[in-house]
Amino acid sequence: MASFTALAHPNIAFIKYWGNRDNALRLPSNGSISMNLDGLFTRTTVTFSASLSADSLLLNNKPVFGPGLFRVSAMLDLVRGLAKIKEKAEVVSENNFPSGAGIASSAAAFSALALASSKAAGLDLSEAELSRLARRGSGSAARSIPSGFVEWKMGTGDSDSIAISIAPPRHWDLVDCIAIVSATHKLTSSTEGHVIAGTSPLQNARLADAPRRLDICHTAILKCDFNALANIIELDSDLMHAVMMTSSPALMYWQSATVNLFHAIRQWRASGLPVAYTVDAGANVHAICPRAEAGAVEKRLRKMPGVINVLVAGVGGPARIV
Repeated sequence: MASFTALAHPNIAFIKYWGNRDNALRLPSNGSISMNLDGLFTRTTVTFSASLSADSLLLNNKPVFGPGLFRVSAMLDLVRGLAKIKEKAEVVSENNFPSGAGIASSAAAFSALALASSKAAGLDLSEAELSRLARRGSGSAARSIPSGFVEWKMGTGDSDSIAISIAPPRHWDLVDCIAIVSATHKLTSSTEGHVIAGTSPLQNARLADAPRRLDICHTAILKCDFNALANIIELDSDLMHAVMMTSSPALMYWQSATVNLFHAIRQWRASGLPVAYTVDAGANVHAICPRAEAGAVEKRLRKMPGVINVLVAGVGGPARIV
């Protein structure tokens, strides 16, 4: 068995994934659209060996046990089934950005794991097959397999719920300036949140309107229409968090600094600076803008109370072997 290393980027969802119609298969309740984040990455090496008695996971130089390891082993079991092998694996992974803080660390992690483990097991999966496999580990990981701007199709079932690239990185030079207001691991994971999404009385309304929002976002990307993109991504982000806040139990990921950033970013846009916010399952705010404005946006973000750092990422490529 060979050892392979894969690198994958996190992604920021413009149209959010929240809630599953099948939790075991991670089949989403609605389609979603995202942008891969260049410069931020997870690098994962997988080695299958007959000498190992169990799977092991080393994340950022620290051994991982319990639920984290079980989740990795579950994906490795899928790969072992496809490759018809029984060997256990050593997994060594590292991120260059905070984990579990609303920056899609699981998306990067499981897309890198899907690619590295499948190659190490002797498989040569297509992009669609890799997206499907990554989805089983983390739904949003399906979107980190293809390149650039990506749409994850709901599909009719397990076989066709996959992500595809709708535009390459060079299509539109956008930048995500991520205002970090909390680098700590969130108390309620996205996986847990997806399970309770349906308890919110707002989820059905959010899902019913999802096709319209997807169409607006898709068109805005293809036409490089920033105003249209700004309006729809802020609406979609607010809708998802409204569902979170009204689920049972309620999830409140925002902090006071998060809300202050919302007000500031909308004021900046109203005064002529093209920038829009979106927030995944966490407190950190993603400020999306054209690259020409990224310096000004980053400078303003760093001056905001509660912002402890700003990460700047352009449009990223696909998961790849390194």
